[in-house]
Amino acid sequence: MNNDIRLIGRALCGLLAVLSPATVQAQTGLTPEMCRSMAVSHNAKMVNAKNAVAEAEQTKKEAFTNYFPIVSATGMGFNADKGMAKMQLQPDMAMEMCKNGLMGGVTAVQPLFAGGQIVNGNKLAGLGVDVSKLQLEKSENDVELTAEQYFWQLVALNEKLNTLHVADTMLTRIYRDVNNSVNAGVALKNDLLQVQLEKNDNMSNRVSLEGNIAVARMLLAQYLGLEDSSFVLVSDIRVGEMPESPASLKSDHRSALQLTPEYRLLEKNVEATRLKQKLDVGKNMPTVSVGAGYMYHDLLDCSRSFGVVFATVNVPLSAWWGGSHAIKSRWKGRYFLLSRHKAPQDGGCRRADRAYGQVAAARHRHAEGMERPQHGIHSAGHSLQVDRAGCRKPEAQQQLLSRRNRHHDRPAEGSDAIHAEPRPLR
Repeated sequence: MNNDIRLIGRALCGLLAVLSPATVQAQTGLTPEMCRSMAVSHNAKMVNAKNAVAEAEQTKKEAFTNYFPIVSATGMGFNADKGMAKMQLQPDMAMEMCKNGLMGGVTAVQPLFAGGQIVNGNKLAGLGVDVSKLQLEKSENDVELTAEQYFWQLVALNEKLNTLHVADTMLTRIYRDVNNSVNAGVALKNDLLQVQLEKNDNMSNRVSLEGNIAVARMLLAQYLGLEDSSFVLVSDIRVGEMPESPASLKSDHRSALQLTPEYRLLEKNVEATRLKQKLDVGKNMPTVSVGAGYMYHDLLDCSRSFGVVFATVNVPLSAWWGGSHAIKSRWKGRYFLLSRHKAPQDGGCRRADRAYGQVAAARHRHAEGMERPQHGIHSAGHSLQVDRAGCRKPEAQQQLLSRRNRHHDRPAEGSDAIHAEPRPLR
């Protein structure tokens, strides 16, 4: 007997050990905070954003290596059909040299000046890391918002289902009363049919709503990385109490806009545009490098090794002509600042005005997107206050009581019996 108890205990312990945290959370109930946390941990969008941050960090490390000397090693061996050099010793005597040989060497080149390409390239790589982190923050906000929207959508559907259950209970009671009236001969059968139609319509709505709830459950489970959709939702909404006033959620949109990742991405885009222009200018600038090397050759049947130092200067003469026009056509007018500065006036450049207009339009679009939900919250809060005030008025409660008493005192028609009951409040 004791052995059986031990075996059962071990089996239960093993079963609890293999249960995943998601399964335990699904059994204990899901809250909005749990949904946000699970979505951030399991959503594919977050995984891609984190990979983008890691990729940007590796790109920054790659750009940093350009500060160091470029070390390379070369080697070559050859064997020609005749010597590459010929010396005429006498009219009938000649000597050929360098018919075969070996050459090799190791060089290290340190760029001293590259037109700012190395410095600006590192700045642009660091800016890429900042942008990828902002993208990660934006993705996290989007994932959390979507998960919470799915959660509250499912909560609303469940409340609608509860409303239909209340309506079904009410219609069942009305059907029983009207059926008794028909059997007593004080009501028509048509009245009973009207109540039956209402019951059928309510049943059809319930079937459709249950299908929507099943789809919403699967969608939320997939978004959270749950394999089972039979979870329980736990919300802190109390139907009998008035929620907190939405006025406490209001904030200054102009100051809040500058804290959003979308707005900061616009600023990073401006900075990246300037750095790209400097890189294009640097491509047409002279480059200066110094280097040192160790060489070896065996060309004259005599091996020799030696060291060498050198300096190189590369001046792209023809690139100045074409490159200057390319920079003007590509980048002129792309200097623009954000809201707290004015667009530059450089001789009526239309591209500058158009680019600045795009940023200003994006800024206004984000501000409008923040203002619209605020109005929706205030409208919903005001409507809720009006509805609750109407339900609490003594006149409304007295009217409901008198209708119910009149309905029970004398039989009514089916339509009157239906309208005598209040519609269930969601």
